[in-house]
Amino acid sequence: MIFSNKLITWYLENKRFLPWRETKNPYAIWLSEIILQQTRVAQGLPYFEAFLNTYPTVTDLANAPEDDVMRLWQGLGYYSRARNLHATAKKVAYELNGNFPTNYKDLLTLKGVGEYTAAAIASIAYDEVVPVVDGNVFRVLSRVYGITSDISANSTKKEFQELAATLIPAEAPATFNQAIMDFGATQCTPKSPDCSVCPYINDCVAYATNQVSTLPIKLAKVKVKKRYLDFLIILDANGNTIIEQRTEKDIWQQLYQFPLIDSFKHNAEDINDYVKEKFDSLYIKEVLTLTNEAITHQLSHQKLHIKFWGVRVDNIPTDSTAWAELNKFGFPIVIHNFIKSLDLKTLIY
Repeated sequence: MIFSNKLITWYLENKRFLPWRETKNPYAIWLSEIILQQTRVAQGLPYFEAFLNTYPTVTDLANAPEDDVMRLWQGLGYYSRARNLHATAKKVAYELNGNFPTNYKDLLTLKGVGEYTAAAIASIAYDEVVPVVDGNVFRVLSRVYGITSDISANSTKKEFQELAATLIPAEAPATFNQAIMDFGATQCTPKSPDCSVCPYINDCVAYATNQVSTLPIKLAKVKVKKRYLDFLIILDANGNTIIEQRTEKDIWQQLYQFPLIDSFKHNAEDINDYVKEKFDSLYIKEVLTLTNEAITHQLSHQKLHIKFWGVRVDNIPTDSTAWAELNKFGFPIVIHNFIKSLDLKTLIY
């Protein structure tokens, strides 16, 4: 138990104050874990507080319109998490009488809840002795124990789960899991950790063999696809515009956007022709280039190159949206930021 004792001692002296650690409420713990998937704590904390204030119970979240949930999630990225969050809230509220499953196995049946999230909820909310295994755990254990297995291989995850299961103390699973998460996030960091103050300095194989910068080993590389997007901000003289919802299974599903050409057309004449073809009832007065250089936006598997065009028109469909009402819709953060930065006076007379 030397490993766990050192870890918990370190944690009790160095742990971060995080609101979801002050409760055994599975709803709050689940909410925090879903938000923190692919998200740093500093970024996720205000979203956690906003969701908990807006939807104090899982039933409140279940009853919320999906557009409202997506708008509150705006800026966190990986929007499938928000859709899964809403779907799971409905299942818990309507099918499980508002009660979350009370064990690891049953938690895995919830949409968006994988092995790591189920282990975190089960151990923290219900004190089930099941270890969490994520990037932080891979890093800590691979360094301390000198494990050189490729963490991108499926078999390696089982190897780490089995090791972690021998380390987690039966009397303090919640503390152990939160401790190893914090230790990996703040002490045994991916780059340039301060090993001089590490409690494992005399035990760490990576430190002893000068492998801290190379462990854990990850051989598989994510292939990043380049994508080129033209967004058309169509506006009449009264500040009305056209938006549409992304409904296909793609990035930003269920969020809103301006009409899109999914490849650069490069010049105003091409944009003019496209708008005439797609919106044949519109009378175009002028096409404006709003971004001389493409805005780059990095996703996990895609690198987006985005341009915005302004299209002044004399008339607009009756189902258009007033510019002042755009804050009622959830947009991808790159579009949301562009809307905030745009001076509407440059587009309307």
